[in-house]
Amino acid sequence: MARSFQQMIILGNLGKDPEVRYTASGTAVATITVATTDSRKDKNSGEWTEETEWHRVVLWGRLAEIAGEYLRKGRQVFITGKKKTRKWQGQDGKDQYTTEIVADTMEIIGARENDREGPPGNGPVHHSQESNQPTGAGSNWSEDDDIPM
Repeated sequence: MARSFQQMIILGNLGKDPEVRYTASGTAVATITVATTDSRKDKNSGEWTEETEWHRVVLWGRLAEIAGEYLRKGRQVFITGKKKTRKWQGQDGKDQYTTEIVADTMEIIGARENDREGPPGNGPVHHSQESNQPTGAGSNWSEDDDIPM
């Protein structure tokens, strides 16, 4: 049987501050929304148009803690991960779905001029965790990542 591979890569800006919460076992989980914008030239009018797509991104463990500490609305990030679709039943008993990117790595791109709380330096800051992403409490994740100096 042939193997398959999935890798999502996005570079965009945060639409709001991260939402960080913790599982019953104490694992940090952060949710961010990242906007990516594509530009294209209309064939008929010759005018440039932009189309923005919003992505829900979930970060686990130390990656989630770093996101909560350093990311703010408008900050640019480079995310790699895997697309996951979750299903649950709503209060009305109907099936509900959401599609999100479960992050493997996160790079904080540059420092904004008015960003006093950002990591030191003006270059990108790269954070990653093990490729085995948690699917719930008690799953594998890496605590070895450290905040850059």
